[in-house]
Amino acid sequence: MTNTYPPRFQQVRWTIFTLLILAYMLVFFHRMAPGVVASDLSAAFGISAAALGSLAAMYYYIYTAMQIPAGVLADTLGARYAVFLGNLVAGVGSIMFGLADTFAVASTGRFLVGLGVSVVFVGLMKSNTVWFSERHYGTISGATILLGNVGAIAATGPLALLLVYTDWRNVFVALGLLALALAFASWWKVRDRPEDMGFPSVREMEGLPAHPLRHQHWISDLRHVLTHRRLWPGFVYDFGVTGSLFGFVGLWAIPLLRDVHGLDRGDASGYTTVALVAFALGCLISGSFSDRLRRRRPVLTGGAVAYAGACGAFLILPWGPGPVAYLLFTVLGLSAGCFVVAYAQAKEVTAPALSGMAIALVNTGLFLGAALFQPLFGWMLDLGWDGTMVAGVPVYGAADYRNGLLLLFGFALLAVFASLGFTETRCRNIA
Repeated sequence: MTNTYPPRFQQVRWTIFTLLILAYMLVFFHRMAPGVVASDLSAAFGISAAALGSLAAMYYYIYTAMQIPAGVLADTLGARYAVFLGNLVAGVGSIMFGLADTFAVASTGRFLVGLGVSVVFVGLMKSNTVWFSERHYGTISGATILLGNVGAIAATGPLALLLVYTDWRNVFVALGLLALALAFASWWKVRDRPEDMGFPSVREMEGLPAHPLRHQHWISDLRHVLTHRRLWPGFVYDFGVTGSLFGFVGLWAIPLLRDVHGLDRGDASGYTTVALVAFALGCLISGSFSDRLRRRRPVLTGGAVAYAGACGAFLILPWGPGPVAYLLFTVLGLSAGCFVVAYAQAKEVTAPALSGMAIALVNTGLFLGAALFQPLFGWMLDLGWDGTMVAGVPVYGAADYRNGLLLLFGFALLAVFASLGFTETRCRNIA
């Protein structure tokens, strides 16, 4: 993947990739951080589980709504413009969240964070389609998610350790300042296409004809993407697998381990850290394996079945803290990592000029799933809650969490059925 291109081209594309990946790490950090600071947020704003779920999901609400616009932005104005604006808005939102003195201000800050970071991933994936070879798109997609998950991992155990020395508010203010710095660095260095830097396209460097450019209005392109039946299985798949994973690990796993199994925040975050490390590795392994196998559908179906098995095991096994729990969280994350192949499949069933919108549609399913899962889980907890409070934080029992785990299993089964509807592309564009 790196031996056939000019050295200056290599330097430019890896600089672009690095800046966009750093922005993407912040996306993942903000996504997962509420799980670690859940008790701090409940105490700071005096809120119930349902309200906490809504606060955390505020990020997902706007992120979900913005995915199609993000795809349009990536396909029309390009990744440079999208990531610059996104980092500016996310930076302001993170600072507001860290300084919030009321629930309403915190919700507004969380909303702005979600609005800002919503364009980063699609912009990054669109950038990857023009700066890297089609033959390795599954691999580079897996590496992208793996590196992005460094931010998610930092939002679990490392964040719990950091909170021993500083307040959660200081963390979010510092992250806001970092996002502002990345905004200006992206505007300075990121370019949308190799041609913008005087290079031929990647396909032309490989001796292939360049893909044709768009010739019709973006509204017509968007209509084509939204009515493309081969894209919707990916939407439902990501809704079920990754939506529930992010909703569970990103908010409710730590409270479950605290309330049912008596772990403190630091010990509980070890399990979510394991899940996210496994998820990152699963993305890299599944993307690379799919490229080598030259198949998409078997990897996606196998991942969904394994994920559903792990979710079912949380319900039926008499698990507790220790090796069994670590194994369950590992399988949960590792199997969910197969979702990255859905992005490659979406790119390959759509005209290359529309790849941003296609990826955005599939990505919308993921965040719609998380946006619904987090408050639904909290609502199911509140249904059976007996009113127990400790230091201003609601405490729930094993039966309450069992209702939530049934929801997790239901999402997983939905993904299994969706996986059967994928069109096999054999790792090439069939549009």
